[in-house]
Amino acid sequence: MINYNGKISKTPPTLSINNRAFKYGDGLFETIKVIDSNVIFLEDHYFRLMASMRMLRMKIDMQFTLEFFEQEILKTAAANNLSNARIRFTINRKDGGLYLPITNNTHFLVEANSLSVSLKKNYEIDLFKDYYVYSGILSTLKTNNKVLNVVGSIYADENGLDNCVLLNEKKQVVEALNANIFLVKGKHIVTPPLSEGCLKGVFRKNLLELISKDTTLTFEEKEISPFELQKTDEIFLTNVMVGIQPVSKYRKKEFTSEIAFYLRDKMNL
Repeated sequence: MINYNGKISKTPPTLSINNRAFKYGDGLFETIKVIDSNVIFLEDHYFRLMASMRMLRMKIDMQFTLEFFEQEILKTAAANNLSNARIRFTINRKDGGLYLPITNNTHFLVEANSLSVSLKKNYEIDLFKDYYVYSGILSTLKTNNKVLNVVGSIYADENGLDNCVLLNEKKQVVEALNANIFLVKGKHIVTPPLSEGCLKGVFRKNLLELISKDTTLTFEEKEISPFELQKTDEIFLTNVMVGIQPVSKYRKKEFTSEIAFYLRDKMNL
């Protein structure tokens, strides 16, 4: 069952050849976790989406309140008989125009799938160096233009990897294909700042808030060279679906996961 502009239907909507998400990637999406019919990190997802729409100069309808956002998510999950669900909430500008749209009004589409999350014990990563993320604020938005992530995922699959680390044009670490990245040395945690081009992750935000209140740990946001990946004690990846995924191996270096599991417990994952 699909929710298109508030209407639940078994039949997927027919997209025209002038659909702007299809033609120009002119859209945004949120990947949202629902547990026991509760939307996890509801406000963070909503305010990130609203801020992103403003940045892309999309018109925000007056009805598009936090309560409306939550209602449409839960309505879609319920229509699919799911109390635990993986939700994709997509916003795109309405049809028409070339690069210059003829309107800034939007459509929305909500999809719900059964939630299947598993933490992997053995998790190997490497660099993806064919193409780079641009280190600008636009890269922090979760837009429909994810071709770099698609090609990187194919590269990871071809090479028997669980994930890849993306670099920016300065050849500094940005993030993983589907997650933010954190390095741990002793009790000190580092992660790239948003200015490096990493996604403004909802889980990243909440984890940094938790770490900042933990007197046993220190952290900083700073540029990370790929060389630092082999010098650190731990690497872990974060996203809303999995939470915290420890990395067990990068090239010939194997890692511990003490801090990763400590933080998983603190986040009640």
